[in-house]
This record gives sequence, C-alpha cells and structure tokens, in this order.
Amino acid sequence: MLHPRDLAGCEHRLALDVAHPDLVRDRPQPPDVARRTEAAGRHRDRVRDLLASMHTDQPGAFVVIDPGPTPQRAEATLAACAAGAEWIWNATLPTDRATGRRGHSELLVRVDGGYLPVIVVNHRVSYPAKTRRDLAGEPTVFRTSPLWGWVPTPDPYRVGRNHRRDQLRLAQLTQMLLDAGLAAADDEEQLRAGVIGLDADCIVVHRMQPLLDDYRTVFERRQAIAAGRLVTTPRRIGECRSCVWWGRCGPELAERRDISLVAAGNQADALAEIGLTTIDQLAHHRGPAPVNWPGNVAFDDAIVNAIAWLTDTPLIRRHERPQVARADVEVDVDMESFGEDGAYLWGTLLTDNVDTDRPVVYRAFATWDPLPTRDEARSFAEFWRWLMVERRQAHEAGKTFAAYCYSQQAENRWLLGSADRFAGAPGIPRRKEVEAFIGSAEWVDIYEAVGTNFICPQGKGLKKIAPVAGFTWRDAEAGGAASMDWYRAAVGIGDAVLDLTQRDRLLEYNEDDVQATKVLREWMDSADVLRLPTAAELLACRGADDADVVDSAENDSPATDPAATAESGAVDSDAQDSDARDSDAGDAAVTGSVVPDSEAGGAQRVEERAAADEGQRAE
Repeated sequence: MLHPRDLAGCEHRLALDVAHPDLVRDRPQPPDVARRTEAAGRHRDRVRDLLASMHTDQPGAFVVIDPGPTPQRAEATLAACAAGAEWIWNATLPTDRATGRRGHSELLVRVDGGYLPVIVVNHRVSYPAKTRRDLAGEPTVFRTSPLWGWVPTPDPYRVGRNHRRDQLRLAQLTQMLLDAGLAAADDEEQLRAGVIGLDADCIVVHRMQPLLDDYRTVFERRQAIAAGRLVTTPRRIGECRSCVWWGRCGPELAERRDISLVAAGNQADALAEIGLTTIDQLAHHRGPAPVNWPGNVAFDDAIVNAIAWLTDTPLIRRHERPQVARADVEVDVDMESFGEDGAYLWGTLLTDNVDTDRPVVYRAFATWDPLPTRDEARSFAEFWRWLMVERRQAHEAGKTFAAYCYSQQAENRWLLGSADRFAGAPGIPRRKEVEAFIGSAEWVDIYEAVGTNFICPQGKGLKKIAPVAGFTWRDAEAGGAASMDWYRAAVGIGDAVLDLTQRDRLLEYNEDDVQATKVLREWMDSADVLRLPTAAELLACRGADDADVVDSAENDSPATDPAATAESGAVDSDAQDSDARDSDAGDAAVTGSVVPDSEAGGAQRVEERAAADEGQRAE
C-alpha cells in the first residue's frame, strides 16, 4: 500500500521501509521532524478554524470528520459525500487494496456533483508578482480561488511555486476519487485540485490531467520497488542528512567508495556514462569531461572533491590568494527566527579596525514575547536604527563600512519581510531603504565569498568551515535545529516548560555565530589561509598514492603575493543548500532520487528559494 509520501524522494528508502516495517513502525520520530509535524498541525488547525468561520451561516455545509481509526474516518467521509456536504475537512478515502493506494485530504470540495481534493501545506505555494502579469499570452494561466468558495479565476497578481510532493499527493487523491466514482468530472482534462499554503490567503488551482500522466508512471515504478520487482541500491542524495537509514547506507557507500559521495545526482549519472562509478576512478581521471556533464559545475571541481575525500582534505583554495571584502568598520550580523512566525533576535558584533582602542562588542536586539508578536517590530527597529547610525558615523569619520552575514538569503528575507509586515510602525524602514542597503557593496555575504574562494568537500556550512579557520562554538549542541527547542523553552510555547536560562543559551549561540563569521573573514585575509592546498596542486597529484597527495601539495604551496588576484571560480553544486549555517552538505551535495527519474525540481529565484526553503523546514 503506497501513501502519497512514498512517491517522492529516495527510492532506496522506500525499499528499506517496505522490507523492514517493524523498524519503521518502532523508530522514534527525529526531533526536527517532530517540530515540523507539530508546526504543520498548528497551521492546519488555523486553516480549519478559518474556513469553518466562513461557513457558519450555512449549517451542514462544512463537515469535520472526527479523528479516529482510518476505517472509521473513511466511512464518515463517504457518508458526508453521500449527504452532499459542500466542504469535508479531514477527509479520508477508503484504502484501495486492489490498486495499492491510500490517502487523506485536508479538504474535499463539492463541485458539479462530485468532489475534488484541496490539501493544506505548511510551505508557500505562491508569491506576489513583482508587477501585474499580462496573462493573455501565457499558454497556461495561473489560477487561484478564494478561500470561501471554489471559484477558480486567472490571477495576475501571484506567481505559483510548484512542489513535487504536493503534485503527486493531489494526483493520487484525484485518482482515488476517480476510482471511487466521486470525482468532479469524468473527463480528466476538466479535473482540478487545490493547495492552501503557508499564507492561507487563497487556494492555488492545479490542472490535473498533466499531473496524472506523470503520477501514473511514478506510481507504477514505486509499486515495482515496493513489491521487490525493481532492485534499488543506496546512493547519497540530499535527504540522506536526515534519513534514519543513513547509518546503514553510509558505511556501504564508503566501503565501495561510491561516486555519489562526491558527485551530485546528475553529475554521478554523467560520470557513470563514461565508466566512472568510484571515487578512486574519478580522482585519477585525466580525460575530458563527460558529454552530459552539467554546465553549472566545473568538472575539475568534481575531481578535486574526489581527491579531497581520499585524502581527508577539508578545504581547498580555488586561487593562489583568496579575496574577501574588508572595511574600516565591520559589523557581523546574525538573525534567529522561529519557523515562519518571525525573527526574534538580531545579533551584531562591531569591529573598528582603525580605532583599535574601541572594544569589540556583541549587541543583541531581541524580543522574548512569544512569536508572532508586535514586539518583534520594536526589536527590529532598534537593530536597524543602531546599524544605520554606525554606518552613518563611519561615513562621517571618513571610514569605510561593511556589514557581514553568512548566507544572506535568510537575513534578506527577514529584513525585507520585517519592513513589509511592520510598515508604519515606529522606526521601521521603508522597503526601498532595505533594498538599497542589501543591494549595496556594504552588505557582504561570507557564504558567497567562501564559495568563490574555496572548494568545500565537507560543505560550506558555517559549522563546517569556521573550525578550519580555528573557531569552535562554546555549546557542543549549537545548531539551527537545536535552537528551535531552546527557543520554545525560552518563551514557554507549546508543551515546553518556561526556562529562562535558554535565553542566555540562545544569546551565546548567536554571539558565537557572529564571532565565527569574523574569525573566518579575518582568516581568509591572513597568511594562514595559504597553508591550504590549491585545486591546481591537488589536480597535479592525480595518480599519486593517497597519503602523498596532501604532503606534496603542502610542500609545493608558494609564499604567494598577498596582492595577487584571480578570477572567480565556478558555481558550486551545493549553492541550493537551504541552511548554510548548519549544513553538512559539501560541494557534492545532491538532490533527487536514488535511481534517476523525472523528479528533479527547477531553480528558484534567490528570494523565493529562501522563503520556500524556510517554509519547507517548518512543514
């Protein structure tokens, strides 16, 4: 029996789940998964209450199926359908053992005598369009429906963002409605379904006919895997980081020195076409790149990653002399948020490189009112006012100024979002003012500088890179996921018991993050960084014994002219890393399924991707 969640992601995970059902049933839910599940549950409860309130003048129109065993919920759902209920919440369709399908939809909406599924998800499914779109010339018109009724209309003010899992789930539910004779239409071209996302301001409408064609292909393949007719093997992909089976797959991949440990999914596919399936083969390869090698990644970077894996080299210089923007007055900035509820802390560390008598001071601008709260506007306004005053005073003193962050996607999102959400509140800057600052040369992303200057086999996350520069966090448990639990206790939300000591822990963690960015930047600009081997040195060592490679590179490293510059290197394949501070994904970070299929997603604009990634983490 396949649930919609079995249709996306790692195929080998599905095979292991089916082969070991007892382990799946008994294994505890990881804390980060539990947090996302709880957040998604709260979001769905809010949407349920909102929708129910819109139909209070129509008794019986909005039916809520009570929680309970699956057969009981399915029976109640069919009864509500037979009674002609307009909206059915917590709908469960009968498990179809003949076809191997099961599924549940937050909503079934009655249309033309039948029903269509509307699911509720805890990530964004649309964004405001930058300008009003002219839909007349578009082959597929983006449509939304208001929450109060099913009225799909062209929407020129929004841009959709498709999620593979959402589409497969809608397709399975639609197929189950078709099989049960409950669908809103027999003609698949007329079938529609909907998604209510994080903003819960509309229903995004999906045409189901093209999704059904793709779904049936995927479903057939996944059924073959679940039945053991199609054998899978492990292969490192993005979801391995949080997969309970990694303890089994990881050692197996390492033992056979599998190419997926250093090359992304599409990279590994291209390498396999020319017979390169192990790290050793790639590390010693001197031939040309595969014909199908992805153009956004330099082929030599993949070879360097392989050599680095064999020699346990954590970081490699792309150029003789790394370059990083410096200023007379430097401010390191780090923001802490709680899911989609808001940013509760802006931490800063100011260093005056001209006035050396001025102490380096950490300043935190925080609200400890549980998010969401209007007090967030106060803390953000105080942070912004302080930052702009320091900037102005530096300029007035004839000093250069720069503010630094690590992966600006998150900071930019909340800088812009705070300006929008709290517009008009005391001290809140206009959006244009924020846009001008983050678009200037005075807002520097050290994460991007790391990618430009280094190849990072173990990942570009701050927790991976800063230790190479000599920095360590005071709290061994420091990390984005742990900070979520600390925050819950710090403000006493949910089931957490109020623990004021967790506020100090969060402040220490935030202070260490800005200290880490400062240490990393200064190290990149020092002679110490020249101790790292360069990519050219590692490439020159191809064919040598693994143990000799790093020694040779270190002995050959020249005392480089600090003024030397070099052109920027290729884009790393982990540029889509959604959590740069804590990620362990290296320049070989990958996404996709174990066996190549059509499940690859498209690239998103930076601002959209940052928002969507944070939303996905909250699901």
